[in-house]
Amino acid sequence: MHGYIVIEAGGGQRDLWIAGTCLGPPYGPPLLGWAEDGMSRRTGPAMLALFGALVAFAAYPPDSASVVSAAAAQRGPQSADADDVDVELVLAVDVSYSMDPDEQALQREGYVSALTSPEFLAALKAGIHARIAVTYFEWANANDQKILLPWRLIDGLPSARAVAEEIGRSPYRRAYRTSIAGALLFGARLFENSGHRGIRRVIDVSGDGTNNEGPLIVPTREAVVANGITVNGLPIMLKKPQPGSVDIEDLDIYYEDCVIGGPGAFVVPIKEREKFTDAVRTKLVLEVAGRVPPARVVPAAAQAPRISCTIGERMWQQRWGNGLDMR
Repeated sequence: MHGYIVIEAGGGQRDLWIAGTCLGPPYGPPLLGWAEDGMSRRTGPAMLALFGALVAFAAYPPDSASVVSAAAAQRGPQSADADDVDVELVLAVDVSYSMDPDEQALQREGYVSALTSPEFLAALKAGIHARIAVTYFEWANANDQKILLPWRLIDGLPSARAVAEEIGRSPYRRAYRTSIAGALLFGARLFENSGHRGIRRVIDVSGDGTNNEGPLIVPTREAVVANGITVNGLPIMLKKPQPGSVDIEDLDIYYEDCVIGGPGAFVVPIKEREKFTDAVRTKLVLEVAGRVPPARVVPAAAQAPRISCTIGERMWQQRWGNGLDMR
C-alpha cells in the first residue's frame, strides 16, 4: 500500500515546460496504452510519471480550466508569507450524470452537515492555528469545473455555518463524462490564490466512477503530489454496477491504487446511504487534524497491480467508441 491508508465506512498545442525549462516542440495527444497497468503506484519512477502527466495534458487547449502550472503551485499564495492556517482544503465533488439526484443531494448534505458538526469544530480548535482555508467545486469532464464556494476561512462555528449555508444554497447541476484527472489539475491550481499558506495542502475528491476522459489519472496524480499536495478519496459505492455500464465493482481499490497520493493519504469508501454523513465527517476531521487513521491490513500485492488504472478509458471506448457518452 506504500503508506496509503484505507478506512472502511460501508484546440491548440503548446510547448512542454517543466520547472521553467522548455523541453521542445508541442507534443501530441496521449496514447491510452502509454500508462497501462505498469504506471500504477507500484511501478514507474516518479519523474517519469510527472513527465507523462505533462505530456498527456500538453495536447489539451491552452485555455482549458484544468491546466496546472507546477511552478505556480510551488509559489504558494501571494498574500501569506508564513503558515497561517492548519490546512488549505479543496473539496472536489463529482456531478457527472452517473450521480443521480438523490446521490447528489446526499453528497452535498453530507458536507454541509459535517462542516458544522461538533467533531469537526473540535478538530478545528485543536489545530496549531485553529483555522483552515476551504474551497468547494464541482467537476465532471476535463473542461467542466465550477467553483461553488471560493476560498473561505473557517475559524469557528459562525464561519463554519456561513460556509455550509453558501454551499447548501447553490443550485444542483449535472454534466457529461468523468475526469478525475481534470479535477485534480484544476484543484491544484486553486492553491495559488487561496490567500493563505497552510501547514498542509489537501485535495479531497469524491466520485462514483473511474477516470474515463481527459489526461490519464496516474501520471496526473503523481504530478499533483510532486507539488506537496495530498490527495484523499471518497469513492461513492451506493449502487451495484449494471451490465453494460462503465461502472466498476472495486471502485475503492481503484481509488486506493490510482487516485490518492501524498503523505498520509487515505480513502473512505461510502457503501451505505445511512453512513454517508458519518463518513464525510470522519474524513474532514482527519484532514483538519492532520491525523493518519489506523491502516487496514492488505495482503501483500503480487507483481501485477490489483486493478488497471486505465480501466475507465478502456470501458468507455469499448462501449461508446467515438459516439455519445451519457456519463
